[in-house]
Amino acid sequence: MKLARCMSRLGTETAFEVLVRARALEAQGRDVIHLEIGEPDFDTPPNIVEAAIEALRRGETHYTPSAGILPLREAIAEEVGRMRGITVSPDEVVVTPGAKPIIFFSLLALAEPGDEVIYPNPGFPIYESMINFVGATPVPIPLREDREFRFDVDELRSKVTPRTRLIILNSPHNPTGGVLSREDLEAIAELTLQHDLMVLSDEVYSRILYEGEHVSIASFPGLKERTIILDGFSKTYAMTGWRLGYGVMRTELAACINRLMVNSASCTAAFTQWAGVEALRGPQEAPARMVAAFRERRDLVVAGLRSIPGVTCVEPKGAFYVFPNISATGMPSKLFADSLLEKAGVAALAGTSFGAYGEGYVRLSYANSLENLRRAVERIGEFISGLGRDR
Repeated sequence: MKLARCMSRLGTETAFEVLVRARALEAQGRDVIHLEIGEPDFDTPPNIVEAAIEALRRGETHYTPSAGILPLREAIAEEVGRMRGITVSPDEVVVTPGAKPIIFFSLLALAEPGDEVIYPNPGFPIYESMINFVGATPVPIPLREDREFRFDVDELRSKVTPRTRLIILNSPHNPTGGVLSREDLEAIAELTLQHDLMVLSDEVYSRILYEGEHVSIASFPGLKERTIILDGFSKTYAMTGWRLGYGVMRTELAACINRLMVNSASCTAAFTQWAGVEALRGPQEAPARMVAAFRERRDLVVAGLRSIPGVTCVEPKGAFYVFPNISATGMPSKLFADSLLEKAGVAALAGTSFGAYGEGYVRLSYANSLENLRRAVERIGEFISGLGRDR
C-alpha cells in the first residue's frame, strides 16, 4: 500500500509506548512505579460527573454546533477573560475533542511549505510532529537548565526570519515545569508585534501553578488579536479521558478553525460539553486540593533527586513534571530510561522524547502517591549508584 508522503513526517508520543512496555513487565509479575504518563491520578470531581450523567438522561446525545454549545463557550469566554484580564466573546471560542486539535488546526490554518514555526525544545512532541506534517519548517528554541528552562529571548530574536509565521509557547511547560516570566512574555510580545507574527500559546497547565499568578501573552497590548490560547479540562479537572479542550482566537480565525472541525470531528460530544459547563461554573475546591497535593509531591521528589550524587534538578514552578539532569551517569537519555524500567521498575520518559535538546535528561511525572514517589526516588538512587559500581 502506498501512503501519502506526509505520513512519514508524522511523529508520536512515546509515553504510551513506555506504558505498554511497563504493563508487559507487570504482566510478568514485576512491580512497576508509573511516572511516565502525563495525567492527574485524581478522579474527575463528582459534580462534573453528575452533570454529564444528567445531560445524558435529558437526551444530550445529539450533534451540537461545531464550535461548541453556547453555554460552554460563554463559560469559557468568561473564565479566560477573568483569568487573563482580557475581554473574550463566545464567537472567539472553538470547543474541540481534547486540546490537541487546536495545535493541529492552527498549524493547518496558518502554516504551509516555505513557512517557519518556532517552538520550544524540549517540548510537547506534537508541536514538531505537526509542523513537519503540514510541510512547514520547524525551528527549535533550546530550553536550558541554567535558565530554568525558559526562552532565551535574544536567541529567539536571532531565529526570526522573514519566513517565520508562528511562535509556539507553553507555560507552564511540559516536560520541564518551567514558567515564562512576565518580562519574558513582554519581550516576546514586542518581538511578535515587530515582525507581524502569530502566537500559539499552550496554556493547558495554567491552573497548575505553585507561585504567583498565570500570565498569558494574550494579555499584553496588541497581542490578543495575534494569539491563539490553547486550554482544556484534562489537567485542571482530571478529565483526560473526557476529551474536552478549546481554543480562543480572533473571530475570523475561529471561523476557519470551526470549518476544520466541520470537516473532521463534526462536533465535541454533547454530554461532555455540559460537564465542562459544570466544571467552570461549579465549585473549584477540587482543583485547588489537587494543586496542593502536587506541590507536596513536587517538594518530595525534587529534594529526593537532589540528594542523589550526580543528579541536578530544577524545581518546577508549574505542571506536574520534573526534568532531572542525569548526564553525569554517562548514559544517553533513552538508554537510561529503558534501563531504569527494566532494572529498577520505574517507568520514565527519556528527555529526547521531547526533542534533541532533551538529551541528558529524563521526565518524571509526579502524578502518583507520596509513597510510590518515595519508592521511585529510592530506586532511582540505587540504580544510579549501581551504575557507578559497574564502572
